[in-house]
Amino acid sequence: MKHQFWVACGIGIACVGLVVAGVLFMQRGARVGLTGSVLKVRTAPLDDNSSVVVLDFRINNPGNVLFVVRGVTVVLEEKDGKQFDGQTVAEMDAKRLFEGLPLLGPKYTDTLVERDRVPGHTSQDRMVAARFNAPESRLEGRKRFLLRIEEVDGLVSEITER
Repeated sequence: MKHQFWVACGIGIACVGLVVAGVLFMQRGARVGLTGSVLKVRTAPLDDNSSVVVLDFRINNPGNVLFVVRGVTVVLEEKDGKQFDGQTVAEMDAKRLFEGLPLLGPKYTDTLVERDRVPGHTSQDRMVAARFNAPESRLEGRKRFLLRIEEVDGLVSEITER
């Protein structure tokens, strides 16, 4: 009788393990979020007390779920750990910015803006520009830039410069 108990217990544990493995297998692509990397950082002064930064980046959506952008924020992180949000530049203003500041070089890709869609299992090259109330030397002496991309349901994906 003791032998039958352990056989039944082993079969029960195996069945529960199969059910758990099946559920995990079915949910493998159901994650929402973006991964990616910053490809290039460009800065330029606007005046003595303000500067602009342009981040060229690649984003990947590894899940099966469509990622719809609610907002994009560029954050300056200084060497002492303090963080400052930049004022994100709209696509139309970004075009004018590149025309007015040849120091930035050409505009390679489209700006990632609100309501942009990133389908599952795709990657896209995009850019974002942001204005900071700081001289260019402060941007150049940074620890890193952080790119925060918020999804319409509230999830925030963060891509770091380094």
